[in-house]
Amino acid sequence: MTHPLARRVYDTCHLTGHFRLRSGQVSEEYFDKYLFEGQPDLLREVAEAMVAMLPECDVLAGMEMGGIPLATVMSQLTGLPTVFVRKHAKEYGTNKAAEGGPVNGLRVVLIEDVVTTGGALLASCAQLRSIGAQVETVVCAIDREQGGRENLAAEALQLRAALTRRDLEASLIA
Repeated sequence: MTHPLARRVYDTCHLTGHFRLRSGQVSEEYFDKYLFEGQPDLLREVAEAMVAMLPECDVLAGMEMGGIPLATVMSQLTGLPTVFVRKHAKEYGTNKAAEGGPVNGLRVVLIEDVVTTGGALLASCAQLRSIGAQVETVVCAIDREQGGRENLAAEALQLRAALTRRDLEASLIA
């Protein structure tokens, strides 16, 4: 069931070349998630696969910037409220790191597009926990399988991925 979605995502957003990742790593391939997030049908299909992985929760937290469209569609599909997590709290207006509704005392699931090492997720999780959110799970569209799952587990975060690098590669021979 995953292979048709994996193939569509692969065909849509797999690029080759020389790319520096957020983690600082250099890769010869890149999954440009904005290419699938910009296509309504494919975005919805990926979001539906992610919804199937959600644990019981009160709020979805879309990571700036790629997690926001996914969390928004997932919110529409589930009826769960969504907050939008900034990389850094803004220095004007409300000075919030998480925009939208409250998270204090609520079970929050982080929503991300692509996970490599999980560095941005760890920082955002710490921010959310510092304002009272109960965060135990991250749901992502693509796990590049480059240490993110392990790094998140070290901070008591479970990673659930709709697609993995292995799924994407397997879709080429399926």
